[in-house]
Amino acid sequence: MDFGFGLNPSSAIELDKLDQSLYAKLCRIEPTASTCMACGSCSATCTASGYSGMSVRKLLLDLQRGRNREVEQMLSHCMLCGKCTMVCPRGINTRRVILTVSRLYENVEGSL
Repeated sequence: MDFGFGLNPSSAIELDKLDQSLYAKLCRIEPTASTCMACGSCSATCTASGYSGMSVRKLLLDLQRGRNREVEQMLSHCMLCGKCTMVCPRGINTRRVILTVSRLYENVEGSL
């Protein structure tokens, strides 16, 4: 019977099975990344956000949640313009954070 809606797969996060190793490495290299309060200022000013869904806020949250595939896709949409760095209320150099995450992914791929 069709009720006009469908069920989405569960988006529950298994906290015991999370791989937060990349986030931990990022925080060791760029400690300011852990001060992000996910306010969304970066997304609001991002030129690529409206077209591709790029968001430093989402990138950091996905990295914390072990969603590495989503992070990798989002990295390819960043234009590295630095607008997000200019509006961050916490003073996070988001451009440098994105570059660091990109380097971490290169190192992970190189070790496979």
